[in-house]
Amino acid sequence: MTTSTQAPRRTRIQQEKRELILEAALEVFSTSGFRGSTIDQIAEAAGMSKPNLLYYFRRKEDIHETLMERLLETWLAPLRELDDIGDPMTELRSYIRRKLEMARDFPRESRLFANEILQGAPRIMPLLAGELKTLVDEKAAVIKGWMRAGKIARTDPWHLIFSIWATTQHYADFDVQVRAVLGPNRGGDGRFEDAARFLEQLFLDGLKPKA
Repeated sequence: MTTSTQAPRRTRIQQEKRELILEAALEVFSTSGFRGSTIDQIAEAAGMSKPNLLYYFRRKEDIHETLMERLLETWLAPLRELDDIGDPMTELRSYIRRKLEMARDFPRESRLFANEILQGAPRIMPLLAGELKTLVDEKAAVIKGWMRAGKIARTDPWHLIFSIWATTQHYADFDVQVRAVLGPNRGGDGRFEDAARFLEQLFLDGLKPKA
């Protein structure tokens, strides 16, 4: 008879220490990228010694992997919520706004993901080619169904999803540029609402069924 061994449950203090390390690592990785970051930098940002950090995470790769898994789970949640039985325009409007909210609330996570992609996604390619592709294909089928039903104009659903990603995540990855160009009068928090209205007009007007 075989018995399975379960990892011991972490204490509250252990979990708090892990979260402290992950928060520090997010700041370091999103600023310097994976290659430019070191365990020493993360330990310093977390306010702990390197040996103490290594008690919780044995390698820099382990910290990065944990962050990326969390990030993708958060990042994909709005796409998962795209509902085939809902009104297409309402569903897409909600998706655009959720993505912009994430650009506003999670800029470091967005830069972390962008850095990984720019390096060729060496640490998350299985997730991209597996879970992400499966989800995008599933939602592309939903959008195709709306097209067949005449609810939205015909277009390429994959490139529609890519375009929503590109235009919304721009406000996280290029936030400094956006605020500089808009200036002090238009570069405040209201820029996200301005962006939402513009992107709704851009995408939803373009997807209205042809008369």
